[in-house]
Amino acid sequence: MSIRVALNHVTQYRYDRLVHLAPHVVRLRPAPHCRTPILSYSMRVEPADHFVNWQQDPFANYQARLAFPEPTREFRVTIDLVAEMAVYNPFDFFLEPSAERFPFAYAPELAAELAPYLVRGVETIDRTPRFAAFVESIDRTPRVTIDFLVDLNQRLQREIGYLIRMEPGVQTPEETLEKGSGSCRDTGWLLVQTLRQLGLAARFVSGYLLQLTPDVKAIDGPRGAEADFTDLHAWCEVYLPGAGWIGLDPTSGLLAGEGHIPVACTPEPGSAAPISGELEECEVEFSHSMSITRVLETPRVTKPYTEAQWADMLAMGVQVDAALASHDVRLTMGGEPTFVAAGDRDAPEWNTDALGPTKRRYAIALMDKLRAHYGARGFLHIGQGKWYPGEQLPRWALSLFWRADGEPCWHDPALFADERSPAHHTAEDAQRFIAHLAAKLAVDPQHVQPSYEDTWYYLWRERRLPVNVDPFDSRLDDELERMRLRRVFDSGLDTVTGYVLPLACERGDASSASQAQPALQGPRWISGPWFFRDGRMYLIPGDSPMGYRLPLDSLPWVAAGDYPWRHTRDPFAAPAPLRSAAELRMQYESGFDATAQSPHAQSAGVAAYAEGAQGPNARDANRYPERGESAAWIHRTALCVEVRDSARAAGPKAEAASFGRARGQLHVFMPPLAELDDYLDLLAAVEATAADLALPVVIEGYPPPRDPRLKMLQVTPDPGVIEVNIHPSSNWDELVERTEFLYQAAHETALSTEKFMLDGRHTGTGGGNHFVLGGATPADSPFLRRPDLLASLLAYWHNHPSLSYLFSGLFIGPTSQAPRVDEARNDSLYELEIAFKQAPHPAESPPPWLVDRLFR
Repeated sequence: MSIRVALNHVTQYRYDRLVHLAPHVVRLRPAPHCRTPILSYSMRVEPADHFVNWQQDPFANYQARLAFPEPTREFRVTIDLVAEMAVYNPFDFFLEPSAERFPFAYAPELAAELAPYLVRGVETIDRTPRFAAFVESIDRTPRVTIDFLVDLNQRLQREIGYLIRMEPGVQTPEETLEKGSGSCRDTGWLLVQTLRQLGLAARFVSGYLLQLTPDVKAIDGPRGAEADFTDLHAWCEVYLPGAGWIGLDPTSGLLAGEGHIPVACTPEPGSAAPISGELEECEVEFSHSMSITRVLETPRVTKPYTEAQWADMLAMGVQVDAALASHDVRLTMGGEPTFVAAGDRDAPEWNTDALGPTKRRYAIALMDKLRAHYGARGFLHIGQGKWYPGEQLPRWALSLFWRADGEPCWHDPALFADERSPAHHTAEDAQRFIAHLAAKLAVDPQHVQPSYEDTWYYLWRERRLPVNVDPFDSRLDDELERMRLRRVFDSGLDTVTGYVLPLACERGDASSASQAQPALQGPRWISGPWFFRDGRMYLIPGDSPMGYRLPLDSLPWVAAGDYPWRHTRDPFAAPAPLRSAAELRMQYESGFDATAQSPHAQSAGVAAYAEGAQGPNARDANRYPERGESAAWIHRTALCVEVRDSARAAGPKAEAASFGRARGQLHVFMPPLAELDDYLDLLAAVEATAADLALPVVIEGYPPPRDPRLKMLQVTPDPGVIEVNIHPSSNWDELVERTEFLYQAAHETALSTEKFMLDGRHTGTGGGNHFVLGGATPADSPFLRRPDLLASLLAYWHNHPSLSYLFSGLFIGPTSQAPRVDEARNDSLYELEIAFKQAPHPAESPPPWLVDRLFR
């Protein structure tokens, strides 16, 4: 995936009269050792009446000797060449063992051959005190040779300012150091002389510098050329045994790469002049021009299409939209693009591991940008995502939810805790928060229960450890268990892990609600005590949030027929409008307040609610069940509040790195709810509580129920990548805008979509990038309404294998994420054919479950 560029360089001298020119030497042909492939080269000289002799100087540089038999008023040299800008690694070499560490000495026979490049220039350059002091200041501590050269090259780039100097000649090292500035030839000559003073053979290089504007602008460091650019340039080359001549460019602080095209490499700058020669005395008008043109660009990861191709695709997308609309298809399309860190592609978390120490920080930074653009008035939910065999815990998932009607779900983003900032909340903060929230919800704060880690389990686990290890450093092979034991024993077995409020929702009856109780409009929150044999609540051992580890099996027994199952709403039912955000906010801003003195004290508002709203049988709901009695009145869902270090979700290595720094953020675990309106109501109460107590929180636990009135965007980890589940788009313009913004936001977060393989090939991240097709609601899905349409799409895809591999990347075959039907069992084709025959006719009205039954 290279770019071919055409360089045009014109040098022109105009004289005020006819003059005789002595023989001239032109050194503008790429040197033999140029690593950038030169596909074509030509030189045109005016006047046309001349003789040219191509030769090589003593240092193997190409040079053209020109002889002019007749006087002329103009001398012009035009150079045209085509170069293939194929990226190469300038560090792709090996050194001889004797030269791997600096300082080193050349072998005697090699030193004799390098004699011209070791001359320190005492006769031509005064080694003045400033230059001597600079050489003495160089750290000569023995170290890796490449590290030493890179450090010296970058030091000159930092200390010598670059300027364009039109005066002829080259400054002495003393002048360059005294001024603190110089042209590229001045800094290059300074580096040559410095290396020779250190005993290294170095030579001066003149040539072309080709710089192409990058496809993607850098967000840190040099942004690169604003436009394609070329100019004459000068740098230095140092001879390293085993590697040969290695280019160092002190102007940029980098090693010479594919953009450096040497034309003359000599011991002295004067021997590398582009054009040299004598002429009669006259007035001379000098001019030169240089340009660069891209003549061939192959598709690449960072620019797969030309501007013309992209314009055609945009136009085609609009045409397809019109066709879909005319046929009432109602198609939506999402996506799952993947990203890797731009600066650390070799880390395991960006190659094979799903989790890692930095992946979550990158994901949160990306989510911040997406939230500001799409869901500024939505809420961020941190829950559990995919869980594959072999993984001890489900992976984390960052989800952004916002209302489709534009109403805010969460008003103050500052009340979302940022886990990247250290926090020092305590269990007392959790207790204060949940008691205040209970009062907001008009339930009895006395039902709040503290939870503890299972004392008996960890005492048993400690007894099973080897006698010669410390529980704080158990040396177990399992990293998760090792970190878990350290965490539990460090905090103490009698420490409260968090607080639990049993909580359930009953739909309120708006017709029977009195005007004196505005809080009863909408859902009615109910609570009750939880009973355990031990009196205390001991969590199930593990590393997940406490809401996933509640000992629900230890609650009083309930018959299967009495179990309070939660049923999701019918996805085909027309949803009613959600309550306005203003109504939700007003309800809890003017609601009940917890008593500040005692978190377990029952406020007057709660007492009044318990007497009036729950009725005379409310006290029976708090009773202890009889033996053998089905405890159907016990609520088996709960809201939990705990203080936890968020680094635990990134794996044991990340938790160990942050161990002891902070107690963590306040996490609110949301219970499972069947109705979106109930979830938003509880969320409003949580935000109001956080605002009252000035305690930012992390929302976790169960996500809101799937509902077309709520949009969702998700960022999750996958092996080697971060995956973004973008919300579906209903037309082409939406899809283009969302895709372009996502990739720009990822770029600003230092994430990229490219990798380099072991052989240097440029490739994509290798993630899914699936086609996600469907409808805005199940009733709108074209595949549920027309199963034959899905059969037609599958058949077309199967009969055009190029589609399978055009979008699949390098990961293909039966074990890939999207195998072709004919890549595994041969019977799959016959089974698919049977399914196709069972697809109903387009005129029929099939049941919505038929597609799943046919094609799963």
